Amino acid sequence: MLGLAGLIPQVCAVLALLGDDPATRFPALALAYAYAALILSFLGGLWWGIAAKSDAPPTWIWGAAVAPSLIALASAWPWMVGLSWPGPSLVALGVALIAALGVDLALIRRGLAPPGWLALRAPLSLGLGALTLAAAAL
Repeated sequence: MLGLAGLIPQVCAVLALLGDDPATRFPALALAYAYAALILSFLGGLWWGIAAKSDAPPTWIWGAAVAPSLIALASAWPWMVGLSWPGPSLVALGVALIAALGVDLALIRRGLAPPGWLALRAPLSLGLGALTLAAAAL
């Protein structure tokens, strides 16, 4: 239940965007962007922790664990230089959140993820990824 509660901020952002109130548009987009970037970075930390706990982690996991934070940071670049934002950045984050399931599946195949990992991760990655893409479309 706590995992699913993690979708609430993005649901609120999307609902605010559906309301089409000009006063709440930018805050809702900023919330959708910031939350997706934070959670993507959090995933990298989870993977780093799984690797650190393992006696013999695969070498690729360290790069995979750092990539989410770098993707989140890179997604802010258009905003920093005055380009179109946050639509393209939200798309990048939404796709990255969904693609993160590939790392989760690889961890499961290697026996590194805890029991029930995919049951938790799949709905959260797919849900947050889809909500982030919805925010980009609105």
